[in-house]
Amino acid sequence: MDDALLRRYQNLQERLQAACDRAGRPRAEVTLVAVSKLHPAADIAALAHVGQVDFGENYVQEALQKQADLAANPACGHVRWHMIGHVQHRKAAQVAGAFHLLHSLDSRRLAEALERRLAEQNRRQPVLIEVNLAAEAQKSGLGAEDLPALADYVCESCPHLDLQGLMCLPPVFDAGDAARPYFARLRGLRDALRTRLGLPLPELSMGMSGDCVQAVEEGATLVRVGADIFGPRPVKAHCKS
Repeated sequence: MDDALLRRYQNLQERLQAACDRAGRPRAEVTLVAVSKLHPAADIAALAHVGQVDFGENYVQEALQKQADLAANPACGHVRWHMIGHVQHRKAAQVAGAFHLLHSLDSRRLAEALERRLAEQNRRQPVLIEVNLAAEAQKSGLGAEDLPALADYVCESCPHLDLQGLMCLPPVFDAGDAARPYFARLRGLRDALRTRLGLPLPELSMGMSGDCVQAVEEGATLVRVGADIFGPRPVKAHCKS
């Protein structure tokens, strides 16, 4: 295993442990999703070998290819795959049932497409609704004002979708404490939705390399970290989602 990769991974684990300690939370409450977008399957296998379980991908085709490439690797038998990027509704048939958790459900159209495919397979797909907290045009996710309607639709009309909670990308990047208000707001939206739906909604997916510590302190149960584990992302001119 690349020594630098292992050092970065161990350093991050120490930071997450310290954040949990400060927040008075058991470390087991926070799942580290190692974001392996554009990084080679060999790096995933190396981290899986030392016990990392959860890996996140942004692009459907890349994720499915890595799943196929690592399927026969004994070190990867315990790996859980997360789709954390935007999913076009036309890709629903490929995504449905292929991931441990879909973090980025953001429209009724995508929910409908996933439900149709899952019903054909007689499978269920755990999902999070992605909320665009600052209504940024360049980011996916639905507005907070539209969250109750989509959540109601999923619960009432999509029996094969298992709503587990919410996800966000704050409008600030690598800004540490500046992201706290957005994490706190997502937690508040989740708590209100719990009351509305009468569901536990245990998951909050929030926090990346530059603000994962603050996210943990604000209640994150899933943090999505790429650069602080894998190093700088390789440049790729175009990726299909």
